[in-house]
Amino acid sequence: MLLLHCPLLLLLLPLGSRPQKFPTRDEELFQMQIRDKAFFHDTSVIPDGAEISSYLFRDTPKRYFFVVEEDNTPLAVTVTPCDAPLEWKLSVQELPEEASGEGSGDPEPLEQQKQQITSEEGTELFSYKGNDVEYFVSSSSPSGLYQLDLLSTEKDTHFKVYATTTPESDQPYPELPYDPRIDVTSLGRTTVTLAWKPSPTASLLKQPIQYCIVINKEHNFKSLCAVEAKLSSDDAFMMAPKPGLDFSPFDFAHFGFPADSNSGKERGFLKPSKFGRQTSSKPRVDLHRVCIGNKNIFTVSDLKPDTQYYFDMFAVNTNTNMSTAYVGTFARTKEEAKQKTVELKDGKVTDVFVKRKGAKFLRFAPVSSHQKVIFSVHSCLDAVQIQVRRDGKLLLSQSVEGVRQFQLRGKAKAKYLIRLKGSKKGASMLKILATTRPNKQSFPSLPEDTRIKAFDKLRTCSSVTVAWLGTQERNKFCIYKREVDDNYNEEQKRREQNQCLGPDTRKKSEKVLCKYFHSQNIQKAVTTETIRGLQPGKSYLLDVYVIGHGGHSVKYQSKLVKTRKFC
Repeated sequence: MLLLHCPLLLLLLPLGSRPQKFPTRDEELFQMQIRDKAFFHDTSVIPDGAEISSYLFRDTPKRYFFVVEEDNTPLAVTVTPCDAPLEWKLSVQELPEEASGEGSGDPEPLEQQKQQITSEEGTELFSYKGNDVEYFVSSSSPSGLYQLDLLSTEKDTHFKVYATTTPESDQPYPELPYDPRIDVTSLGRTTVTLAWKPSPTASLLKQPIQYCIVINKEHNFKSLCAVEAKLSSDDAFMMAPKPGLDFSPFDFAHFGFPADSNSGKERGFLKPSKFGRQTSSKPRVDLHRVCIGNKNIFTVSDLKPDTQYYFDMFAVNTNTNMSTAYVGTFARTKEEAKQKTVELKDGKVTDVFVKRKGAKFLRFAPVSSHQKVIFSVHSCLDAVQIQVRRDGKLLLSQSVEGVRQFQLRGKAKAKYLIRLKGSKKGASMLKILATTRPNKQSFPSLPEDTRIKAFDKLRTCSSVTVAWLGTQERNKFCIYKREVDDNYNEEQKRREQNQCLGPDTRKKSEKVLCKYFHSQNIQKAVTTETIRGLQPGKSYLLDVYVIGHGGHSVKYQSKLVKTRKFC
């Protein structure tokens, strides 16, 4: 007599379980009882051809029993370690007479059957120790009581067990091709292209297969179960049960990849997706998964240059949510192209462009002995980070906005290496001047405040009055105006704040006037100007340029003004 149509019952008996009866041999009643969690409060029962996900405490063994009631029965058992190596052993002993297919009447209490079962060790059929997915397969197994013992000596861990008496027809795991390796077909600084042969389960059996790639920088994985464990913040992919209790497999009907998942549409690499049931929303940042449907070529992007990555490929049967691992591979991305070092000439301004988050290197080697060296930096857009080293020793590290000047102590035959690093916001443009002659000043001096102030009370329908600060150094100031739309806003103004664009880029019609100005009393270094000939109710963008003795100009912060509509 069988519990189901198939002659296999897999039964987990935790040590020290409370007395209870085996499920009835009546199939309809059995189907009802397996949904009754009170009935299986400390036992996991899996019908033939199902997979159980369970948990092992360190140094605490677990034992599974399953019954093969007919001789010459095919048998396949698969054990999948997740996050720790397992020791497991499969053995068989003769069935107690009361448990044979000829028995009738009420089943015996569980404790009495256990005494009969455990009184003999049985014959060992197979044993394994390690973290590989391992199989026991037999085309003709004798009837008997099969016993599967599992132990983890390293740490608490998860594992999966699958058993079937119809391995030829079930085939829940995707089959691997004759060459299960992943090929690296292209390698770049931030990309790696992978290719692999399709699973025969998809090409021949026409079953729905999708491929999932796992990328990390530590090691290859032998199962998706191991990936799931690694992704969870507590190093486990589901909560550990309380001691003495076990999981009901029916709580995890869709454990693993959800059958209705959209993961085949994912293209981004840096956003790790969820694996079935997770306990944390904080996956580890160094491990990522992307599922790409049934394609067998994929380019991983957004990698770091000169970094070794490990790539694993899993074929997932979307009908069964069970997977098979290809042979993983690894590859190191190419190094960044070595940047050329720009040579700075004494007293000459050099234009430099730095990519977003990028870096540029410059070198200054004075030809003669010197007591001082001066670096003048004009950051045209966002702030830029500057580092200066003399013969390998760090002398300066600062963030620069606008115009800054740094004076360093010189040294005979010294060589200076300047590193410029762009901001995270966007690309950076700057001008830099290095000189050993203190009187060689190409950039004009600037006040601390480079804003333009508009006087609202002096505003008319055709004019506006503005003021700005100067310095003790006599410089030339030029003011320009440009009419803008009423919807012109601060964000548009910010995007146009390239301080390195001089008056030569402006239309002649936009020029208002130029004048020289300075004051020995820094408190009185303020100048005002009234701009006339404007239209009523119109908006204008005003720019002030200060031009130094070397001809280099710096733009003050633009000012948006509006004339009165009615006067």
